[in-house]
Amino acid sequence: MTDWTDSIVGDRMTVDREFNDRVENSEFTSQEWGLIMTAIELDIQHADDPERARIVADTEKLPQIMPELENVRSQMSQMGAGAGGDTGSSAGGIVDSLKGALGLGGGGGGVDEDRVDAAERLTQAYADALQSHLESKNKWEQVRIAYQE
Repeated sequence: MTDWTDSIVGDRMTVDREFNDRVENSEFTSQEWGLIMTAIELDIQHADDPERARIVADTEKLPQIMPELENVRSQMSQMGAGAGGDTGSSAGGIVDSLKGALGLGGGGGGVDEDRVDAAERLTQAYADALQSHLESKNKWEQVRIAYQE
């Protein structure tokens, strides 16, 4: 089923550029978004039914990468605070982030379900935008059929 995604690489690049504004207006940085996109897989639901077929984002792995998203955020904060000398709180953020990733933190630990939900909504919006793009270029039917093969 990888073949169908290989056939739309150029279309994905176009949608990526168009979707940048949406990412910038979200709670995720572009670095976090890149990590999120590596954790999802695009799939086609109901591929055998032209009326119901749609691209969906398989977000099953998102909770597993959330600690790494927090590390990215901490590193970005530390880089911003580095010149100001506020390394004490930045270092604590990294240590707390690592403790949380290892399940050792005392402050709630675990995955931030609100961020997972936000990532799921944004990735599905991306999948919808990709499908709309393919439909506008009259490629959707070809992609749907390629998925089934």
